[in-house]
Amino acid sequence: MGQSAPQFDFAIVGGGMVGACAAALLASDGHRVALLEQAEPMAFAPAQPLDVRVSALSVASVRLLEQAGAWGRILAMRALPYTGLETWEWPGLGVRFDAAELGLSELGYFVENRLVQLGLWQSLDQMPSVTRFCPAQLAALAQSEEGVTLSLADGQQLQARWLLGADGAHSQVRRLAQIGISQFDYRQACLLATVKLHEAVEPVTWQQFTPAGPRALLPLPEDHASLVWYDTPERIAELAALSVDGLAAQIRAHFPDRLPAFTLQRWGQFPLSRRHALQYGAGRVLLLGDAAHTIHPLAGQGVNLGFKDVACLCQLVQQLGPDGEDTLLARYQAARRRDVTLMQSAMDLFYLGFSNELAPLKLLRNLGLLAAQHGGPAKRRALRYALGL
Repeated sequence: MGQSAPQFDFAIVGGGMVGACAAALLASDGHRVALLEQAEPMAFAPAQPLDVRVSALSVASVRLLEQAGAWGRILAMRALPYTGLETWEWPGLGVRFDAAELGLSELGYFVENRLVQLGLWQSLDQMPSVTRFCPAQLAALAQSEEGVTLSLADGQQLQARWLLGADGAHSQVRRLAQIGISQFDYRQACLLATVKLHEAVEPVTWQQFTPAGPRALLPLPEDHASLVWYDTPERIAELAALSVDGLAAQIRAHFPDRLPAFTLQRWGQFPLSRRHALQYGAGRVLLLGDAAHTIHPLAGQGVNLGFKDVACLCQLVQQLGPDGEDTLLARYQAARRRDVTLMQSAMDLFYLGFSNELAPLKLLRNLGLLAAQHGGPAKRRALRYALGL
């Protein structure tokens, strides 16, 4: 590589939750990092309304954010620990997971995506080995045996030994590196609604399966909750176009009776699809998070899988060192692809198994939930796996 452009060990395109976490952990290990992002996260103020986009961070993800120096900053803004998870279709034939079953104080935390990103960016402020380019837009990339040259839309050129694509489901890095994907569009879309509850609820997230899709509640700080409604794309578009009163009435009519009285505040709609990169990298380009894989969100595993990517990559970089770079891509893909495929397949099984009204299958799936509730060690192993433990 030439010497006229800045030199970095890692250039990361995408400064969201996954990309910023990778930047913080790599920088804390002494690597020179360039982080490219189109817009900075908005500053936090306690009076701000809660965002629509939230994540269920697993215990393992929280530990990773602690290592990145961001978790304390996130807690200083707002987050809510949750201690249980319930799933059912027919009342009385469901499964509940509790933190106490594993000797934990919580299963994880519900946090707005923006605040996770903001906490990481605050951590990056204290890391001189990270150079942020924001706003920045990647225009082209060229690879050599030694590294990658990035051309930005404003004419700048950056050079790095490795390029990490953490730029989301429609990754430009993936496209420029000519990495293909397999894709399946679910016959569902998702409505997310933030509500203010009129009474406190226990810190338990729940979801009821219906043939059209699950209805779920995610408890949030300050007696708020995120309501999640999966249905056909046409139905979700109709709901999203309603007035506040109209949508609130539909929620009351179609959500379980355990949903307390609420005031509807904000909502948005999102398409659902599964994507999986055919390779997790090419040459000196590696993909992280949604750039490598997306998953049905019904179990809240999307960002946790991305953080697992980060943890795996950083561990491999430490273990292999500069002399082992030739095997980094192969080892990273071998370590992560099986885990992601297993989780995608499990979510697809739930999606397909609960998306019809065949009487024998309805009975079978509800008996399956009941059996899971009394599964003992197998139930605890499944919970530990979902939490990344």
